[in-house]
Amino acid sequence: MKGLLVLGKSGQLAQGLARLAPDAAFWGRAEADLSRPEAVMERIRALRPLAIINASAYTAVDKAETDVAAAAMLNATAPGLLARAAADLGVPFLHVSTDYVFDGGGDHSRTEDAATAPLGIYGQTKRDGERQVAAAGGQWVVMRTSWVFSPDGGNFVKTMLRLGADRDRIDVVADQIGGPTEAGRIAAALLDMAGQMLADPRKGGLYHFAGAPDVSWADFARAIFCRARLDCAVQDIPASDYPTPARRPANSRLDCSKIAHDFGIARPDWRADLDHVLNQLGYPS
Repeated sequence: MKGLLVLGKSGQLAQGLARLAPDAAFWGRAEADLSRPEAVMERIRALRPLAIINASAYTAVDKAETDVAAAAMLNATAPGLLARAAADLGVPFLHVSTDYVFDGGGDHSRTEDAATAPLGIYGQTKRDGERQVAAAGGQWVVMRTSWVFSPDGGNFVKTMLRLGADRDRIDVVADQIGGPTEAGRIAAALLDMAGQMLADPRKGGLYHFAGAPDVSWADFARAIFCRARLDCAVQDIPASDYPTPARRPANSRLDCSKIAHDFGIARPDWRADLDHVLNQLGYPS
């Protein structure tokens, strides 16, 4: 997609975008240090892109509990300033958020207008980023997604493959439910949305996008082992048996009907996407 600027180079989403939009400009830390967002805004104004996708974020959920300033800068302040630069140029700005903005209570799927109540610093800073993007004006999209996996970087699928190759059994949390989402699917959805936003300046807002069907981490691990043909059993455990510095939402189900209605983008089947990722990682189909 010519004229597209992507903030981020090394993350799962940025690499998914690079496969689908090789003509876009990709700025990593060397080109755009988001700890100095004002300087990045000046570079953006000089480049004058047709659309901007922010694929950068502070994603170290547990580390964020003590690294509050850095998480706030990358997840809240920087997106707000980037969105303002896009608004000044009159171009669409697309930003990715997370299911961690919710407290994870109940067993229902949350819509975009559901009340947010993040459990930790990561979720708080991502929610603050959503609000700053919306407040910047202009044409914007915030896409909340969940449980991202891909053949790139570090993620749950690659961790399970590594552990499953060495162990006969592994304990996995069974009382957290969500929709695993392949990074390439997120990239494709964002590119589709950007194109539609360019064609119709009325389009934009807050949306949910996650893989289907919803599943527990334990059952997701079983699917990984089954499809990768690894002989590793999964023992269900409660999240309380696997304490972490940051609390995770137990219920990460996202209602994705709005994005289907407004943009014609359906929830992807993570099982098919998992097969594709495993093939890319060298596992037989």
